[in-house]
Amino acid sequence: MLDAIIIISFIIAGAGIGFYSVDFLPNDALAQVTNLEGLSFVTGGFGALIGLALGIAAQTAYRRVERQIREMPVDRLLSRSIGLVLGLLVANLMLAPIFLLPIPREFAFIKPLAAVLGSVMFAFSGINLADIHGRTLLRLINPNSVESMLVAEGTLKPATSKVLDTSCIIDGRIEDILATGFLEGQLLVPKFVLQELQQLADGSNDQKRVRGRRGLDILNQMQEAYPERIVIHPADYDDVSTVDAKLVRLAQDINGTLLTNDYNLNKVASLQKVTVLNINDLAQAMRPAYLPGDQIDLKILKQGKEPAQGVGYLDDGTMVVVEEGGSYIGGELAVVVTGSLQTSAGRMIFARPQGSTVVS
Repeated sequence: MLDAIIIISFIIAGAGIGFYSVDFLPNDALAQVTNLEGLSFVTGGFGALIGLALGIAAQTAYRRVERQIREMPVDRLLSRSIGLVLGLLVANLMLAPIFLLPIPREFAFIKPLAAVLGSVMFAFSGINLADIHGRTLLRLINPNSVESMLVAEGTLKPATSKVLDTSCIIDGRIEDILATGFLEGQLLVPKFVLQELQQLADGSNDQKRVRGRRGLDILNQMQEAYPERIVIHPADYDDVSTVDAKLVRLAQDINGTLLTNDYNLNKVASLQKVTVLNINDLAQAMRPAYLPGDQIDLKILKQGKEPAQGVGYLDDGTMVVVEEGGSYIGGELAVVVTGSLQTSAGRMIFARPQGSTVVS
């Protein structure tokens, strides 16, 4: 609709200018015209065609500018607008003395020309300065306005809340991950998870009681260290029986992320389109990748399946099988990686003592 209004407006304007332009012809030319009204319609038609061409060009330019504005980040758009306004204000202040100068009548055109050129120059200067120092200017105006505005506009995505599973809390690695700063957003501990930890801590089974108390201790330590990020969420679902189903339900309701190290819960949540962060997957991804030729200082702990083999373990628990390492059991040995194998039980690395020859 707007495109049609722009084009029609230019057509009407061009037709009107063409139609009434006949009146500005010299009297000698008008005297030679036999049909003045017909000439007006002809010039009006030509004016309409020119207006159509200009209208299409204006409509195309308008859509291009509109698309650029929509794709432009909101902070840059705001800073450029402020720079434009400040540039025009400076232009008016700087050019005001020119209008007070006694300029002869034949040079009167200098005043409007200087006003137009000065306004354009200072406007572009203000926009260029805004591109360079715009974010700094907005931060000086309000330090919190830029980020909040970008989040509201959608340019920046807010960090999603993380829903903690019982096993994730008992595991304890979440405290170390949180201390590194790699985990963003609030960490929600549902009330039913807290109740499950309390039941484990009060249980009759010694092993479960130790796990429950460990989880409560870790949760208290995290809450003391990060009181604004650890939130006890009051949500509960009486119609849902299991804790795992409640966790998935809560993550769906708040559009949050489920943080766990439970393999089965991970699969169930993924099937229900819930974003899951598995600490075990993170630990697996953070294991160093040893390539053939890399050197490792390893302690040989036991004998392998073959009499000449020795077995050691890396800090992350990865088993290393050392050919010709059976005679070094109990000692430190520098080995060279020869290959690796990924099994269902984990990754296995094969190596040989440094300096030994490889038998082909």
